[in-house]
Amino acid sequence: MRPFGTSEQLARRRQRAQDMLRQGQSSKQVAQRVGVTARSIRRWQQEAKQPRPKRRARGPGRPCHLTAAQLQRLERALGRGAFAYGYAEDYWTLDRIAHLIWELFGVRYRPSGVWYLLQRLGWSSQKPQRRTLQRNDDEIAHWKRYVWPQIKKVANPARHARLDR
Repeated sequence: MRPFGTSEQLARRRQRAQDMLRQGQSSKQVAQRVGVTARSIRRWQQEAKQPRPKRRARGPGRPCHLTAAQLQRLERALGRGAFAYGYAEDYWTLDRIAHLIWELFGVRYRPSGVWYLLQRLGWSSQKPQRRTLQRNDDEIAHWKRYVWPQIKKVANPARHARLDR
């Protein structure tokens, strides 16, 4: 079971134990002061004697299957639109993008993985708005501005005063 604390906190604890050992304290004394078993102290001593190669720090989770160049190519392909790839409607779905990734790079992604990939690229979820062909935005604006205020109910303060009596 992993002990409580961040990686940095645990590394500082190990370093403090190493410093105490260098000062001549026994592993049992150090273990009591640091709050671990003597076995852990001995293991830390062995690890300190054998330097490990530096590992590059990376974020949590599985690494991306696509390279940076492939991600740029994917963004350009998405920018062309779905019409360019034979779809009847010009919008992308996660399934369509997963299919496009398979066609372009031969890499399979599930829709949830495509979603994480798009978030990392800075894309957001967009739902296409359905609008009628007969829609007239100028007429709608005129109606909202001049007609709606005439027909909507407005609170009449005199009427409310009569009801309170």
